[in-house]
Amino acid sequence: MELTAFHELTQEISLECFFMTESQQEEKVIQLIDLHHFVECFDPEIKILSYLHHPINIIEHQGDTIGILFCDLKHSAVPDSNASEEFRRRYKLSELWFVFVEETYIPDAAGYADAIIENSLDIFYERIFTFNFFQSVIQPLK
Repeated sequence: MELTAFHELTQEISLECFFMTESQQEEKVIQLIDLHHFVECFDPEIKILSYLHHPINIIEHQGDTIGILFCDLKHSAVPDSNASEEFRRRYKLSELWFVFVEETYIPDAAGYADAIIENSLDIFYERIFTFNFFQSVIQPLK
C-alpha cells in the first residue's frame, strides 16, 4: 500500500471512529493493513466494500459478497463464531473467510488445526487461510 493511500485511510479511521479509544483505533488500522495486503496478495481485483464499523471486512470477489475475519493468535483469541454467523445473515454474505495472520513463518500448522477444531471454524467459515504478512504468502487450510 502506498504511503499516501495509507495516510488517507488512517485519517478516515480517525474521523469515522472518533468514538474509539486510541487502542481500538490502532487495532482498526492493523485490520485495515492486513485487509489491503491480503487483497494485494490474494487477488488485486477484489473490491473492498466495508471495513470501518465491525471486525469483519466485507469484500466483493468474483461477484460474491464475502466477509473476511483476520485473527493473530499471538495477540488475541479466536472471536466468537456465532457472532460471525449473525453478521453473515445481517449483511447477506454468500461466504465467510477466516484468516490466521502470522508475522513469522510457522512450519507446523498443528496450532491452527487445534484452533479450527476447538472453535468449530470449519463449520462457520467456507474458507480458512494462513497469511504470512511479511512473506506475502497465503496458504489455504480449508
